[in-house]
Amino acid sequence: MIIDLPSTSTSALNRRLVDLRETGGAVALGRVLTLVICTGEEEAEAAIAAANDASREHPCRVLVVVTGTRRGVSRLDGQIRVGGDAGASEVVVARLYGELARHGDAVVVPLLLPDAPVVAWWPGEPPTVPSQDAIGAMAQRRITDAGAARRPARTLQALAAGHAGGDTDLSWSRLTLWRGLLAAALDQPPFESVTEAVVTGAGDSPSTDLLAAWLGTALDCPVTRVRTDDGTGVVGVRLVRPGGDVELVRPDGASTAVLTAPGQPERRVALPRRSVRECLAEEMRRLDPDEVYGEVLTQGLPRLGRSRRVSEARADAGGVGATAARAAAADAAPSPTAPAPDRGAAPADAPPVHEPTDDSEVVTDGPRLPAAGTPTGTTEGGVTP
Repeated sequence: MIIDLPSTSTSALNRRLVDLRETGGAVALGRVLTLVICTGEEEAEAAIAAANDASREHPCRVLVVVTGTRRGVSRLDGQIRVGGDAGASEVVVARLYGELARHGDAVVVPLLLPDAPVVAWWPGEPPTVPSQDAIGAMAQRRITDAGAARRPARTLQALAAGHAGGDTDLSWSRLTLWRGLLAAALDQPPFESVTEAVVTGAGDSPSTDLLAAWLGTALDCPVTRVRTDDGTGVVGVRLVRPGGDVELVRPDGASTAVLTAPGQPERRVALPRRSVRECLAEEMRRLDPDEVYGEVLTQGLPRLGRSRRVSEARADAGGVGATAARAAAADAAPSPTAPAPDRGAAPADAPPVHEPTDDSEVVTDGPRLPAAGTPTGTTEGGVTP
């Protein structure tokens, strides 16, 4: 049920909620928190749908603050959604116009659940410092999404500079499955230290940057950040160890990944891309500060410098890019006859040829043993051995 209240006030919205509870029993009282969504008109419906799904795990009151045009007379257009249109929550949409659009916190405070924690979420462009935002200051948890910003990399850097306890980002939640699989792979023998890590992913993927920063922080090893075409997300990870490399590769668009480890057969594991509603529900499970995320964002991310940019087709032979190509073609039927060899082709056992590029610097940092003639903090040739 959707009830529109144009040109209304917060008092009228509160009275209407009480009337619905007393007359129809449409609104239950078992709410565990208040979720405040700060968004524009374009992202509002998608954000409400994600919050409705998350509310089935976390019953809450959802306050959606939609900022409209700041020209004209101040006005509040309210809307209440209950029942099937609100999942397991009650949704209050407040569209603000005029000078009122600058004071969303004044509209939120009267509608908060009493004695309940507050979670703030910005599904689009986040504030530079969420903890200093008027609505963010009243929240125990502040959720942003750098991947939805216009400039994800710069947004992630700004969030790192203004990080405070209670801040988190959905780009970090999207890595939960990757982190779990990599941690499980390192729990298997041989139990050797990782000497270097290679993380491949899109240049516009903040999740790839956070994954590289997490590996560098957790393993205390140098990390190579390989950039692929925008929109591909996280493509793969290679962990270099003396006894053999561990590789986890997911081709672009696939929901399964290929996991290879020394002494074990190649395995296919489920690794789908997580939806916004899954990530939001995960972040709402905890109200205490995410210390691991804070350490990765403020300490691990600054250690990442420049990265080399390649396409998957030109990735190193035998490396993450080659494994991605093999995984993408794993289901293709083999040709009944082998093609004739190219007389001008290089021998099969010839080493791969790496074309030099202008931006072939490797993201490296942390303690390491430099190769002979190589200054500390760099990798010779810009390529991981």
